[in-house]
Amino acid sequence: MAFKLPDLPYDPASLEPHIDAVTMNIHHGKHHQAYVDKANVALEESPWSDKSPEQVVAAIGELPESIRTAVRNNAGGHVNHSLFWQIMAPAGDGGSPSAELAAAIDEACGSMDAFKDAFAAAAVGRFGSGWAWLVAHKGGKVEVGSTANQDSPLMGKAIAGIEGTPLLGLDVWEHAYYLNYQNRRPDYVKAWWNVVNWNKVNELYAAAK
Repeated sequence: MAFKLPDLPYDPASLEPHIDAVTMNIHHGKHHQAYVDKANVALEESPWSDKSPEQVVAAIGELPESIRTAVRNNAGGHVNHSLFWQIMAPAGDGGSPSAELAAAIDEACGSMDAFKDAFAAAAVGRFGSGWAWLVAHKGGKVEVGSTANQDSPLMGKAIAGIEGTPLLGLDVWEHAYYLNYQNRRPDYVKAWWNVVNWNKVNELYAAAK
């Protein structure tokens, strides 16, 4: 079954002023669509073409070398972005971390403020393009880290540098913020907290435990 571009769960303009509508439309309709199209081409007629995007990404090391890089980049981009749209919501609509998630974050980082500092450091410190992550491990422990390019924590630590179930992912490719923030990545990261959909993150955490 071919991968498909998911619909946005909100109007592209509804994240303004934190993320502008022009960026959202280009990011979703152009960049994400390109990842979907290229992943489908790479997987066409392969035994992996009927697997879910998450299954393909989690088994990236098992794919034939001839398609592995294309799938890593493009199926990875599809999986990452599909999560990214879900874990954002218009400001004021995203709720707050659940008591369980807040406790796990406190255990891992010391406090919510310390977590945000660690997450921002992962986002700003990622050289070039990539993602910052909050991931969950079995048993409920959480961890902050980052990946290069379109690598996903689902690919495993040996490939991505961090592994676990993605709960929160921030795209720090320039296409995610440059129209509005130019080279001011820290400003983009700071503004992004206003549109985090904690209700969805809580749901993902409950399922990951």
